[in-house]
Amino acid sequence: MEQISKKLMNWASILEQGTRAQAETAATMPFIFPHLALMPDAHLGLGATVGSVIPTLGAIMPAAVGVDIGCGMIAVRTQYTSDQLPTDRRPLREAIERAVPLSAGASNRTVSRDHTRGSGSSS
Repeated sequence: MEQISKKLMNWASILEQGTRAQAETAATMPFIFPHLALMPDAHLGLGATVGSVIPTLGAIMPAAVGVDIGCGMIAVRTQYTSDQLPTDRRPLREAIERAVPLSAGASNRTVSRDHTRGSGSSS
């Protein structure tokens, strides 16, 4: 864990400059309490940093609600221990990345807006 500022904690091992800048700006808002936290999957978002926890006191930030839904981050406990895994884990990681679908639009072909038709909304 890295404490970037009094109100910004970082658990990401790789943090792009734009992501850091976006989180630093958000952490300066007076209602952030006790601090904004960047998770390992933190990346630049629209309105709020994706992969962040933004607790507030006396405020609701609509731009920060739901920005991480479907982002693809999950922790899974397996039956394997570290001594059972190969020293070079890159091929294993790459195989997992190929097998796990990411991005709702890229992998879910059944997403539609049929539920909004006839309600006055355009799709």
